[in-house]
Amino acid sequence: MARPFRQQVDEGILDRAAALFARGGFAKTSVQDVAGAVGLSKAGLLHHYPSKDALHEAVLAQADTLGKQVLDQVARVPAGAARDVRAVEVLVDVALAHPGLVALLLAPATRPGDEEDRASVTSELVLRAFDVDLATTDPQRVVRVLGALAALAVLTLAAHQQDRTTAWRPHVVATCTDALGHRGPGAARPHPQQAEA
Repeated sequence: MARPFRQQVDEGILDRAAALFARGGFAKTSVQDVAGAVGLSKAGLLHHYPSKDALHEAVLAQADTLGKQVLDQVARVPAGAARDVRAVEVLVDVALAHPGLVALLLAPATRPGDEEDRASVTSELVLRAFDVDLATTDPQRVVRVLGALAALAVLTLAAHQQDRTTAWRPHVVATCTDALGHRGPGAARPHPQQAEA
């Protein structure tokens, strides 16, 4: 198998496995579940990843890489509205490209205190992109960031399901930045009937 094609296949496997791990957890997701989701036999999947643990480690490594990429792209922007908007834009782009991995990456961030999975460490990178520490950040800010991340996860997954990733991208970014308390780029003005209400 040619390397670029193999890499594309592996990325697809990791993304589907991540979505299943995010939804059901590692313990409740079987190798057969992942194999079925990616259209392989169990033996075919085990050819790519020799065990469920190896697959899980590969998923976590990929999620960690994505989390670091997000943080790297916003690290030089000072905390505040500009950094929030940039973090949302980067996360939306990553989520649209890797919906399963982002579901896994954001699951612990949107369920603080759920330490079942090592992905919670990676999700801390995402929170750091917004300059948030759950232990010390103002509760209103924590709620806004978690709300924006939850909206981002739900909306990007819905965009994939509707096959509207390009059309919905600016609206997802605007919705998430609005949740953070900033007027999102391209945010729609209120409908005239709503403005009168």
